[in-house]
Amino acid sequence: MERQQLVSRRPREELLGVVATIGGLHGQVLSSAELAVWARVEGLQPGELDAELWQHRSLVKTWAMRGTLHLLPASEYGLWQAALDTYDHYLKGAWLRGFKITREELDLLLDTVREVLGGEGLTRDELAEAVAAAAGAPALGEKLADSWGAYLKPASFRGSLCFGPNQGRNVTFVSPGAWLGATAGPSPEEAIAEVTRRYLGAYGPATAAEYSRWWGPRRPAQATRYLRALGEEAVEVEVEGEPHWALREQVADIASAERRGAVRLLPAFDPNVIGSARDVPAILAPEHKARVHRPQGWISPVLLVDGRIEGVWLHKRAGGALSVRIEPFGEVASWVRDGAEGEAERLAGFFGDELALEWG
Repeated sequence: MERQQLVSRRPREELLGVVATIGGLHGQVLSSAELAVWARVEGLQPGELDAELWQHRSLVKTWAMRGTLHLLPASEYGLWQAALDTYDHYLKGAWLRGFKITREELDLLLDTVREVLGGEGLTRDELAEAVAAAAGAPALGEKLADSWGAYLKPASFRGSLCFGPNQGRNVTFVSPGAWLGATAGPSPEEAIAEVTRRYLGAYGPATAAEYSRWWGPRRPAQATRYLRALGEEAVEVEVEGEPHWALREQVADIASAERRGAVRLLPAFDPNVIGSARDVPAILAPEHKARVHRPQGWISPVLLVDGRIEGVWLHKRAGGALSVRIEPFGEVASWVRDGAEGEAERLAGFFGDELALEWG
C-alpha cells in the first residue's frame, strides 16, 4: 500500500508523479479513475482530472497495456508508446483471420490513420470516412465504422492516435504528436525494461505470470525474459514457497514491512486491485474472488485493509446526498470500521454531499 501511495495521501502537486509511480490509471470509466486519484492524492477537486486531460493536456487517454484504456502522464507518452511497440499479436495470422483483414489491408489502414489525424478531434465515423477517402478504400472505412477498437488499438500501440475531448456522447481521436507535442521515446528494449521496473516497483514481489497478465498479451516465458533483462536490478525471492521477482533495492523494505492500520475505499478498476495477485489468499480469500473479479473484466470497488481486500462497497449520488454501502466479507475490527467510515465521510466531502452510510 505504501508503494501504491495508499498509506498516506500525497500533495495535490504530486498528482502526475503518483500516476507515473503506479503505472497509470485504468481509463475505462473516468469517474473511477478520478476516485483512484482521490484515494491517493490530498486536495483533489471534482473535475480536476478532466481538466488535466483536456485543458492542460498533462494526462493522455489511450489504449495501453492489455489493450485497455489508460490515463498516462503526457510527458511519458513516448516511453509507454515505445514499450507498446513491442506488441505484435495483431500481426499474427490468427488475429488477422479473426478480424477478417489481410496484413496488407491492416498496414494500409494504420498508415492512413497516421496520415489523416491531426490536432482536431475526429469521431470514429469521421475517422472512418477520412481513412476511406485518403486510402481510396471504402472497405477500410467500413471496417473502422463497424468495429469499436479492434483496428484502432494497433494504431494506438504504434503511436498514431490517442483520445481527444468528447463531442457530446461521441469520443474523438487525435494525433499524439499534434495534440501533445509527443516525441519519440527510447528504444522498445529500453522502454520495456523501464515498464518492467515500474511494475515491480509498484506491485512486486510478483510472479512472471502476474506480470504477464498485467502487461499482456505475452506468455509468462516472455515476461520472464523481460524480468531477467533487468540484470542485477531484479532478484528472485521466495514468497510462501513460490518464486517471485522484486527490485533488489526494495527487498529489505518488503521483508521488514509491518501493518500500518491503513484503510481505503478503492473504486472500481483501481490499479492496485488490477495489478495485484489474484490468487494469493493473503491478499484476497479465494471464496470472495468472484465478488471482486467479475465477468467481462469488471473489477469491483473494494475495502482494502493493510493490503488485504476485506470487502466490497458501492455508492450512489442523488439530490445532494451520497449513499455508501460497505459489505465486508466477515467481521471487521472497530478500527477498520472507523477507518472505512472516515473514508466515506471524506468521499462525501469530496462531492460536497451529505453522507448516508450503511454496512451490509
